[in-house]
Amino acid sequence: MDIIGADPEVGEDYGDAVLAGQRWEGRSFLRCDFTEADLRGLVTSNCTFTECKFDRTDLGDSSHTATAFRSCRFDRAVLASAAFRSCTLLGSVFAECGLRGVVLEETDLTLVGLSGALLRRASLRGLRLREANVEGADLRDADLRDADLTGARLRAGKFDGADLRGARLSADALVAADLRGARVDTGTAIAFAAAHGLRVD
Repeated sequence: MDIIGADPEVGEDYGDAVLAGQRWEGRSFLRCDFTEADLRGLVTSNCTFTECKFDRTDLGDSSHTATAFRSCRFDRAVLASAAFRSCTLLGSVFAECGLRGVVLEETDLTLVGLSGALLRRASLRGLRLREANVEGADLRDADLRDADLTGARLRAGKFDGADLRGARLSADALVAADLRGARVDTGTAIAFAAAHGLRVD
């Protein structure tokens, strides 16, 4: 079923709603509550969610294209095999979410909260993670090539086996992060050494 929206929906309560398999195009939601809703297989295109709650929401196998999730909260949401393509998740926070198999392509993760997230082997290549919080996140064996991590908080993150070639990292991140076992290019290695007070001749 295709649902094409017009006026924004403000403060609507979709808690416990069963909306699995629906198709939404151009809909706009402001401060709506999707707590424990069943959104499995939901397909969205050019939708906007602002300050919405997705606590314990099932978004497994959902697909989102050119959709914006701005300052939304995903607390223990299920995102297994969900796909976000050409989306923005600006300022959204993910807490204790199931992220296994999530697809993120050409998606903006600026200011996103991913503290403690399980992103092992995740493909984050070329994504914008500026000022994102990935403290304590498991990024082992993740593909972070050409990702923009400028200003990102990386303390206590696990990067063993992660590919950071071409990634942009600020000096503060290079000091705070434990990059042992990560794969980096020469430029990052030199910047890492400089950030730790080493002289490279």
